[in-house]
Amino acid sequence: MDEILEIKTGLLRKKMPLMDDFFLSAGLPTPDNNIVLKSFFKNLNSDLYNDIGMDKEKIGSIFVDYFETMLTLDNRPKFELSSITILGGFDKSGNKEKLNLELKPGEIICLVGPTGSGKSRLLADIEWMAREDTPTGRHILINGKSPDISWRHSQEHRLFAQLSQNMNFVMDVNVADFIKMHAESRLVNNVEQMVGLVIQKGNELAGEPFTKETLLTDLSGGQSRSLMIADIALLSRSPVVLIDEIENAGIDRGNALDLLVGEEKIVIIATHDPILALMGEKRLIMKNGSINKIVIPSIKEKSNLKIINHLDKTLLSLRNSIRQGKCIDFNIEV
Repeated sequence: MDEILEIKTGLLRKKMPLMDDFFLSAGLPTPDNNIVLKSFFKNLNSDLYNDIGMDKEKIGSIFVDYFETMLTLDNRPKFELSSITILGGFDKSGNKEKLNLELKPGEIICLVGPTGSGKSRLLADIEWMAREDTPTGRHILINGKSPDISWRHSQEHRLFAQLSQNMNFVMDVNVADFIKMHAESRLVNNVEQMVGLVIQKGNELAGEPFTKETLLTDLSGGQSRSLMIADIALLSRSPVVLIDEIENAGIDRGNALDLLVGEEKIVIIATHDPILALMGEKRLIMKNGSINKIVIPSIKEKSNLKIINHLDKTLLSLRNSIRQGKCIDFNIEV
């Protein structure tokens, strides 16, 4: 214990960025970088210890326990996901959903079908790691096995990051502070570098750029979605991303999916957008609450997607130009 308490606070901060949370939560002042904690704790006024209800003789050991616990969390091995398997349940009429579908990291899976066909329910079943205990009766396997029910609430097995179609920020902070808090909570060492990278990638997706000083509450729907996609791709440990529609956000959808897949995540997206639907390795056709059909895009579809993507990028560029007050008084190449 004495070894940690004899190290200058600045060196400890570099090793554990969240160290100051201990002092904040305990109601203690924050020590400066050049002091060793043994001296810091010794020199604090006894009345302060009485006010916060802590023992002056034990404060050192309490801090060391906290510090070592946080280091253990920081160094814990990342859960390795090799596959998700969806075992079929039943549709809304009680008919058997004949399905045994395995999904792998780096895949984009698109769920398509009319409103009410069961897209959101399937996303919920996957996130809940259903064990035939949801309305559909589906069973979700992780790495080929039925996960323990405790995984549903386990931080170590937090496999899913979700991006819903309704996003509203209520925190009164700017973009940089928000990302910084998330990075620190993930125990990222190069926090400032990561903040800059998330903002850069978010702006590459957004139709209208934002800065690190932009307040979260001032972000548009597209900017919010772009920021969160970049945040999930670069900061989230979750190996699976569940997305409930991004087509109306005015973002670069292709680059968004490329960013997520580039981090070897499984991306499962419910969509009404034909372009997004064609981007997936598999297209799950939803009907009456079940997966009615699985479509693997053909060579011709992939070829057509290149043409459609070109048209879509042209429209996205025109949309952004109009938003910026420019005139579309030139020949448009299609």
